[in-house]
Amino acid sequence: MNVRFAVASDLHIALPETIDNNANRFHLTQFSIPALEVVLEHLSTLNLDFLLLPGDLTQDGEKVNHRWLQAKLATLPYRVYVIPGNHDVPSFQGNDKTIAFDDFPYYYQQFGYKNTKLLDYTCEIAEGLQLVALNSNQFNSEEKQLGCLTDNQFIWLEETLSNVTDKLVFLMIHHNVIEHLPQQSDHILGQRYMLDNAPRLLSILEKYGVKFIFTGHLHIQDISTYKGIYEITTGSLITYPHPYRILELKDNQLIIESYRITQLPNMENLGNFSQKWTSERSFSFMMTMLTSPPLNLPLTDAQKYAPLLKHFWADIAHGDKTFNFPELPPLINQYFQQFGAIDSDGKPRLIDNNAKINLY
Repeated sequence: MNVRFAVASDLHIALPETIDNNANRFHLTQFSIPALEVVLEHLSTLNLDFLLLPGDLTQDGEKVNHRWLQAKLATLPYRVYVIPGNHDVPSFQGNDKTIAFDDFPYYYQQFGYKNTKLLDYTCEIAEGLQLVALNSNQFNSEEKQLGCLTDNQFIWLEETLSNVTDKLVFLMIHHNVIEHLPQQSDHILGQRYMLDNAPRLLSILEKYGVKFIFTGHLHIQDISTYKGIYEITTGSLITYPHPYRILELKDNQLIIESYRITQLPNMENLGNFSQKWTSERSFSFMMTMLTSPPLNLPLTDAQKYAPLLKHFWADIAHGDKTFNFPELPPLINQYFQQFGAIDSDGKPRLIDNNAKINLY
């Protein structure tokens, strides 16, 4: 098997008239379209087989943004496969400006959704390679958005996987299935990025030998593992460090290389600008992290330590970083050290951006 493909996530496409100009926002949506254009220009030189887009295609589910992206993807010379993220279907009913939950497949019939009655699909994307795409957005009776799978989806998934046991399977889903941050499933800042019923999904993937999951949502570059299953989450094109991935299936390996957008036509120093943007908006984030379990620091201590950690989230988003903050008390320093790219012995394990993973 020799296949080359790309992954770009959390595009958050926003036409100029739809851009959220909240001064405190993390998302640099004003760069969403030029950033995608830069990536597509690079990909056009590579003779790709396909492109995976694991959700948050639009800023907030706007009809005009979905239409723009649909038209753009239709011009590409390779196949594209998408799934919805939480921003793509922010409400069940939709309104005059945003699409309804059930509308999503109609916009992307050329990009995986041949059956417009379902938000999940499967197809063979290369000889011996099957894609299973799962929608992880649901709504409860009060129309609150959830990140989970339904019982019917699990039934469909088992039936699907039982019929492709002779193929390599890629699973694409927006929410994280394997933790990318320490205790992510329980932390106030991390748990909303996790699939609520991730353990149930993992048990099924383990049962059928599915080895690769492609996700987004968290806006960081990270590869995490669980019982031989690899989850490759790709950062957002509109937040630092503006990454995307190019991958190859070759010689019984999945070879992963990451790239970053460092400049745009009207922004020569995008990397520096967005790193500073992220760091300058990190104070409230770090305050929450310091005052919440397991640290539970007093407010006065948190206010003293938060400025020392202003680059922490930008470094997490970059991937392959190790941490040491000797100016912090030892126990707090130890806590933040565990967020680094290290193995169980505390040694550097730099696989978040570039890696070679054996298929079998």
